[in-house]
Parts: sequence; structure tokens; C-alpha cells
Amino acid sequence: MSEIARRATAKGNQVLFVVHRKEIVDQAMATFQEQNVDMNLAQLGMVQTIARHINEIPEPQVIFIDEGHHSLAKTYQRIIDAFPNAIKLLFTATPQRTGKKQLDLIADDIVLGKSIKWLTEHGNLAPFTYYSIDDIDRSKLKKNSTGDFTSESMERAVKKKIYGDVVENYKELAPNKQAVVYCYSVGNAIKVAQEFNDNGISAVEVDGTTDPAKRDGIIEDFRQGKIKILTNVNLFTEGLDLPNVDCVIMVRPTASLALYLQFSMRCLNPREGKVAIIIDHVANWKEFGLPDQDRDWQAAMKTKSGSKRKNTNQTTDSPLQCDHCYAVFYRSELTENKLCPYCGMEVSKKQIEMAVTKAELVEINESKLRVNRLKKIMHSNVMRNVAGKRPSELRTMEEFQAYAKLHHYKPGWAWYAYRKFTKKGR
Repeated sequence: MSEIARRATAKGNQVLFVVHRKEIVDQAMATFQEQNVDMNLAQLGMVQTIARHINEIPEPQVIFIDEGHHSLAKTYQRIIDAFPNAIKLLFTATPQRTGKKQLDLIADDIVLGKSIKWLTEHGNLAPFTYYSIDDIDRSKLKKNSTGDFTSESMERAVKKKIYGDVVENYKELAPNKQAVVYCYSVGNAIKVAQEFNDNGISAVEVDGTTDPAKRDGIIEDFRQGKIKILTNVNLFTEGLDLPNVDCVIMVRPTASLALYLQFSMRCLNPREGKVAIIIDHVANWKEFGLPDQDRDWQAAMKTKSGSKRKNTNQTTDSPLQCDHCYAVFYRSELTENKLCPYCGMEVSKKQIEMAVTKAELVEINESKLRVNRLKKIMHSNVMRNVAGKRPSELRTMEEFQAYAKLHHYKPGWAWYAYRKFTKKGR
């Protein structure tokens, strides 16, 4: 991002960098200066501030939007509409939104970056182990108008014993590690922090109402290791630099793939010898698979009719869960004797069969997609072939149908014309 900005300003172009949090403005400013971006031609600011002062901003030739999956919101649209001639670049690690509207409504195309697996294999992200201890009844979850779960239904769905479980499982699976806990409400976050403190583990709750100066101090204490646990509600999801997080704990269920990946990736900053730990108390993995699964982002950014979103998972190596240690891992990681790669205990046949069924479904869906893509290619070829022909030159039913579609004839024309042609041929 900063390299594109450097090249743009080097050519005398004005650039505008739009973010949605103050902390990210400060980080981006420092990075731009480090990378020799001409700051006389660069404007950086929070989306709300820029939208309010839109008439005072020098017209940019290039607009950068951080966390670009937010770009369909009204404040972003006001900025985008104000500069119709500017090139707009949307940056996001998660190009799928909750709800029906997707990024194809404002973006012409998507340029895919490297996958999480690739980044992990090349040392850009830390490897992780994933554990799921279900303290939730997901059948009680209900969605709101944005497509994610309502606060009321999350309160009903999450089991009360979760507070004790969160601390006990942290002590067993990630003792003494810096952890961020994602909660579903301020009250929930306060209770989780209190449970840690009652067990002698330093924890602080932070939310959107926390005084900014106080919040900055808490974050700095966490970076220095003075605080072990930060509990929050959707605060530490995007952009903020917290390199020393080694563990993520999910207490908040979500229907948002973007939010799930943001939760998971918070602990994946690499460090020599580091293996991050993800503890999922609300079975989010059952909805989305593991964080590093291959996903069809090209399809994810397409707006679909109807309420059901496309499942973007592309892997046929489905995840399964050990009944003994609660680790979640890929089917290919099972030992030859069908043992868990983490605890060495036998994985139940039921778990293996479920993973196989999921893999088969992915293979079936992929097969259908390939057939549909082939049909589209064949159809477009037929359309091109008949474009310059007269009806008397058509030979197959497909050609008659393509000709009718091309010339907006009534649906029955192709059938009658083809029938007439075959009779004439006899």
C-alpha cells in the first residue's frame, strides 16, 4: 500500500488514505514517512472526519481505503461519490461482507494476494493450533438486519459455565501467554476479565466507551507484558498493531467470515519458534472451517440474489475435532492409525466420517461449478458463432436458441424454427 502511495506521489499525484480508526491513522502516517511517501501530496484521515470536511480536501487522483469491505457504508460512499475521477483501491484481507450486498457493486475486479497457508509456509504468519470447547447452543442464535447474530440471541445461546471454562482452558492450553478475548457484549467482556483477575491472571476490559487516553495506556501496558489478557467487543479486529498476542479466545459467535478471520488472525504475527493458539468456545469453526482454509474470494465478492451466501470454502481436506483434547485439525493430519496429531488418542469414526462427507460435498460443488463454467464458455462461443448468420444458416438447436436470444425473439421461436429446419432437411 505504502509503495503504491510512494510511486503515485512521486509522479505528482495527490493521494487520499481513508481509515476507520484513529490508531490506524497514526500507524499509516509512520509507515508512509518511513517509505518516503511525499506527505505534501498525501492526506490521511478517519472516514468520518474526511466525510465531514469533504469540500476542504484537495482532489485526489488515487484513493486508498483500508479495510475495504466497509466501503458500501454511507460515509465511505460519500467520499467515493465526491471524487468520481479518482482511482479507488480497496484493501482488505476479507473481501466478503455479511448481508446480500457485496463489493462487486463498487469494485471492477479483485487482485488476490497470497493465501494464509502460503504466508504461513513462507514465515510471514505464525503457524497455529486450534481448540474448540463448545459452550454454546447455536440453534438459539438469530440474525439481525446486518446478517450477524443479535446481542439478545448470543446472550441466550452462550452457556453460563463459559466464564469458568475460558480461564481453565487458557491455563491448560495457553498458560502465561498474552491473549485477546473477543466477547459478545460489554457485560460479557467485564465478567470474563473479572474471572481472570479472580484467578490471579491480570486482565483488563476495553470497549468503545473507554476513554481514548486510558485505552492507549492499557494497550501500551499490554504490549509491555504488564497485562496478560485484554477482553473486548469488536475493538481489536482491524488494523491495530499488537505484535505480542500469542493466543486468541473466542467467546463471541459470529455469522461474519470477515470477523471470524479477523479474530483468528490477531495472534498470527510471526516470531521465531512461535506457535499461536486459538481457543474457540462458540464453535465458529463449524460455520467457517479453519482460518487457513482455501477460499474462493472471486465468488465471495459477488452480490447474490436471495438471502443465502455462497460457501467460499474450497478445500477438500475437511477439518475434524478430537474428542479427547478438543483440537481441530485437517483430515490429512491424522496419523496412519487414525490418531490425533496433538494428543495421540484415537479419533472417533463419527468425526472422520463427518469430515469425509464435508469433503465429498465440496468436491460435488466444485464439480458443479466446473460444469457450469464450461456451459457458460460453450454458450458464449455459440453466441459468437451465430452473431453474423442468417436463420437459414443455423444448424443446431443451440444455435437457434442463441440466435433467438441475440435478437430478442419470443421463447417459442427457436423450437418452431428448428423443427421447420429438421423437416426441411428430411
